[in-house]
Amino acid sequence: MATEQPFLPVLLGSDMNAYGMARAFYEAYGIKPLVLGRSHLTATQDSHILQFQEIDRLNEQDVFAPALAEVAKKYADKKLLLLACGDDYAKLIIKNKPALQEHFTVPYIDESLMDEILLKENFYKMCDQYNFKYPGTTTVTADNYENFTPPFAYPIILKASNSVEYWACKFPGKKKVFVAHDEAEKTAILKAIYSSTYQDTMIIQEFIPGDDSYMRVLNAYVGKDGKVKLMCLGNPILEEHSPEGIGSYAAIVTTYDKELMDQVRFFLEDIGYTGFANFDMKFDIRDKQYKLFEINLRNGRSSYYVTASGHNLMKYVADDHMLNIEQDVTYVQDKHLWMIIPKGVLFKYASNEKLKLEAKKLISEGKYTNSLYFNEDMNAKRWVKLTLNNLNYYRKYKKYFNNKGLSE
Repeated sequence: MATEQPFLPVLLGSDMNAYGMARAFYEAYGIKPLVLGRSHLTATQDSHILQFQEIDRLNEQDVFAPALAEVAKKYADKKLLLLACGDDYAKLIIKNKPALQEHFTVPYIDESLMDEILLKENFYKMCDQYNFKYPGTTTVTADNYENFTPPFAYPIILKASNSVEYWACKFPGKKKVFVAHDEAEKTAILKAIYSSTYQDTMIIQEFIPGDDSYMRVLNAYVGKDGKVKLMCLGNPILEEHSPEGIGSYAAIVTTYDKELMDQVRFFLEDIGYTGFANFDMKFDIRDKQYKLFEINLRNGRSSYYVTASGHNLMKYVADDHMLNIEQDVTYVQDKHLWMIIPKGVLFKYASNEKLKLEAKKLISEGKYTNSLYFNEDMNAKRWVKLTLNNLNYYRKYKKYFNNKGLSE
């Protein structure tokens, strides 16, 4: 049942992250957030816990600011909390922050700090400063890729330094992340990328051995006072393996590592960070160290795993900015299984037997959540679409999954 609140969350994006965020707001406050997106994706369709508004080209600068000014005018009687569900929207919010703050509460860092963090090569310099380990990394450009030889052994990882520009480009065989097993494959991948509109730097990294379960994801919320309020570490059991989904988590068990959390907390507070942060890393069995891949300036796509564990991530930002409720720091230790795939897919394709046993135990105890399946928001249309979506996961894993620890 929706209840009247003095504030309204405005969420940018319409994917499963948008749905998880809307669900978290609804669970915490009985509130139906306004969700703005370029198209209406399955995750947010036929939902009664959110209001959806389609805005064409919302991710383009000339449309973005005027469209949000119109939205603010329409809801002038509410305090508006603006949140991004993806990288492109987070970047646009930060770039337009001074103008947006006239109408919205904008819990994001300033553009100067974004520029230090956003480009991966800059981020790795910060890692050196704060003693975070990261994979052997080099860069290649449109000017030198034809004569480029990687300084470490194959297989290697190739990914765009500028994820927003890369997201906008098109070429045959495009993937979020590439793995090249030899010189010929590396050359073909780079040639395909630089034949597209993407002309920015590419990051080349050594491949860290291990399957999906060696990954870790950490979501944090830093309050307006610059102090970390919530940290939750997740251990993915399985990632998505389709070309557009590589690197996106499909099932996560919450875990705990105080030393790692302390290190990340010091880093965020020391650089003057505020708002949501999301870290992706992989545990390297060769030296028993976490290798950090990136920091996202927003909550992660799978961040409902935090809320599912009993610590509502959206309640932290709204209590802090909208209701001025003071908060202490919490490191989540409650075990929970979050997933967006059917159990049949999880147990067929996940290879870490220890984590699979833990997942089965959590399921038997009722400590598991699929963020798209919400009993209070189920109707015949939504159920049919989610069921078809679930069946599609069986097809996608059968087609794309391989078990070498490589996302191909």
